[in-house]
Amino acid sequence: MPDLAWTALASAVLIALVQLAAFGWSRRVGRWDVADVVWGPGIAAIALLGLGTGHGGVWRRVAVALVVCAWAARLAIHIGRRSRSHDSDDPRYLRMAQGHSTITTGLRVFGLQGLIQWVVSAPIQVVAVTSDPGGALVVLAVLGVVVAVAGLVIEAVADAQLTNYKQQQPRPPILDTGLWAWSRHPNYFGDACFWVGVYLVACAAGPGILTVFSPVIMVSLLVWGSGARLLEKAMEGRPGYDEYRRDTPMFVMRPPSR
Repeated sequence: MPDLAWTALASAVLIALVQLAAFGWSRRVGRWDVADVVWGPGIAAIALLGLGTGHGGVWRRVAVALVVCAWAARLAIHIGRRSRSHDSDDPRYLRMAQGHSTITTGLRVFGLQGLIQWVVSAPIQVVAVTSDPGGALVVLAVLGVVVAVAGLVIEAVADAQLTNYKQQQPRPPILDTGLWAWSRHPNYFGDACFWVGVYLVACAAGPGILTVFSPVIMVSLLVWGSGARLLEKAMEGRPGYDEYRRDTPMFVMRPPSR
């Protein structure tokens, strides 16, 4: 599909510019963790590009752009506030920078993130150039929007509950109330639902089904990459965590058994 090829190329150029600007910002403030703030807005930029230049069906382009921009804005604000609460850079990026030049570290941080953004945004790119579905496939597209919105809400509520927990004085050793009684990582589960929902919208028409690698990559990162598993290791040995881990599922939410 020529339209999809051009959209993919334009998206790649746009993401490269976003990450180049993010690299400049990071050097101005002296912190690599601005990459986390730019993660959502980079995806939103591709959605807006598809909305403005794509020739696909209107309602799916609008729906995807709205939900992606809402997700990106909330995430950027949340991560930005979290970063400002810390005086030093994220240890993950400090380890990546150790022993490497500024340019090499920039490529490892922002180049890799840009590549992932471009790849996982494939369903959004497909929506930009494919016609709106008819018949039963409309139900699939609507379901995708509902799942994406539900994921956004779950992620937002879980992050808000975590922020409130961290502000408690004195603070309990384990957050095991609210959505955190349903899953040990409900914010990551909500993010996974968001990506699955966007994929379902793309699946409703054209080659969208072939972009299954997008939710697979994102869920894999959220569970086994820099997400749940990494935090599980950090939480080992905390008082009450063994009991919490026994009673609460790691990722997929379910009503608490306690």
